[in-house]
Amino acid sequence: MMDARRQYDRGAELFRRQLIAQAERDTAQANHEQAVAQSESARASEKALEASIRSARAQLKVQEAQLQSARAQVDLKQAALSQAETNLAYTTIRAPVDGVVVSRAVDVGQTVAASLQAPTLFTIARDLTKMQVETSVDEADIGRLRVGNRTTFTIDAFPGQTFRGTVSQIRKAAQIVQNVVTYTVIVAVDNPGGRLLPGMTANVKLVVVEKPDVLKIPNAALRYRPAGSDAVHTAAPASAMKAGRSQGASDGAAGSGGGTRGRAFVIDGGGTPKAVAMTLGISDGSSTEVLSGDLREGQEVIVGAAGGRRPGSSGSSPRLRL
Repeated sequence: MMDARRQYDRGAELFRRQLIAQAERDTAQANHEQAVAQSESARASEKALEASIRSARAQLKVQEAQLQSARAQVDLKQAALSQAETNLAYTTIRAPVDGVVVSRAVDVGQTVAASLQAPTLFTIARDLTKMQVETSVDEADIGRLRVGNRTTFTIDAFPGQTFRGTVSQIRKAAQIVQNVVTYTVIVAVDNPGGRLLPGMTANVKLVVVEKPDVLKIPNAALRYRPAGSDAVHTAAPASAMKAGRSQGASDGAAGSGGGTRGRAFVIDGGGTPKAVAMTLGISDGSSTEVLSGDLREGQEVIVGAAGGRRPGSSGSSPRLRL
């Protein structure tokens, strides 16, 4: 366009001097105008291209925003799919361990609603060949127990049969019922035949101390007192049990000279009751160890009066051999 402008100005100057013809000036002017028109057209095309670029950039941003939105929708759908798969997995409830179903709290088709606390559906016993017995022990006796002590117990379902176990736990949390303090003791029991069932009632005896080959006397003989006799040296069953506790706490201290005083009655040669003093050791609640005294094995002692009659009268007294 600059060349066309110079050609036009040169032609106009030459025409003014009348050095060129009118036709040449007109040609130069036409070329100049054509160059101007082409320049304006190029500028218009440039502006159009710039507008197209701006539009394309705007569309690119729109497409990028749509892409981000689509990706967010994909993430949302994947999260919804994962939640649905998790909920589907929750519809199948699996036991955490293998075992035997002891109780079932729901029926088929029943709606189970979970709240703050998960509902109990089944109670499962993991291994019925290993059972445990929960027993309550008085606070006066808990100090004598140790983990590993042997125990025996009976079950009402199997009368006359004694089962054996071992103390596995002594729980520290006290149980207070009507101002009576007890502690829970867990006894481990082998149940290979599966005879013992969950929930059975057991009568437990805890062995805290053992003495073989000792002279023992029934506690009924220690409680017996003939009518009119004094009670100066009476050994009540409670004192005998306390003696047993003290002996157990010292692991057999009675054998080294300890014990508590007591007495029983025997029939002398004239058929009348005669008091015999003795020193008592440990007791199991039904019989008490005799540490010393004028008694011998096999000797008969009085445990009570027959028909409420006094010993030495026309009636006879029930007697029991040591």
